[in-house]
Amino acid sequence: MLQEMIFAGFGGQGVLSMGKLLAYAAMKEGKEVSWMPSYGPEMRGGTANCMVNISDNPISSPIVQEYDVAVVFNLPSLKKFEPMVKKGGILIWESSTIKEAPTRTDIKVYAVPAIDQATNVIKNTQVMNMLALGSLLKVNPIVKPETLLMALKDTLPERHHGLIPVNEEAIKLGMSLV
Repeated sequence: MLQEMIFAGFGGQGVLSMGKLLAYAAMKEGKEVSWMPSYGPEMRGGTANCMVNISDNPISSPIVQEYDVAVVFNLPSLKKFEPMVKKGGILIWESSTIKEAPTRTDIKVYAVPAIDQATNVIKNTQVMNMLALGSLLKVNPIVKPETLLMALKDTLPERHHGLIPVNEEAIKLGMSLV
């Protein structure tokens, strides 16, 4: 099993940390992993994405041209990566701010209002990436949710461990949105 994924949006939306967390959880489950971030010089507010590959076998290259999964948080990322999702693949898009819906019919498309739910339900906009990650795990259980939570404890700096419960709440809410 090889899953080639892209997480994309603006800097500051948590796409790099979301990919890193998923990669770390997969490592905890004994899978082969690659994580490759890419971002502009602006970092916060500029474009950011990361490629994550998870496999049962060694990964030959972290760079791919087509993806099994794309999770996008802004319109430029949707326009860039929607065509790059493999036929039959998964596209999760942030539907509370992206006003142009994806058009492909040969992939599975999931609208997730992550920013809206993070703002109005959880009251913490910083967990919108965890909402999307929960949605991804629901439709593509590449790692177990409990492993993801263990990875969160290991990757989040100890000074932020007080945020683990709100991140867990966001992951669970995200799973219920799809």
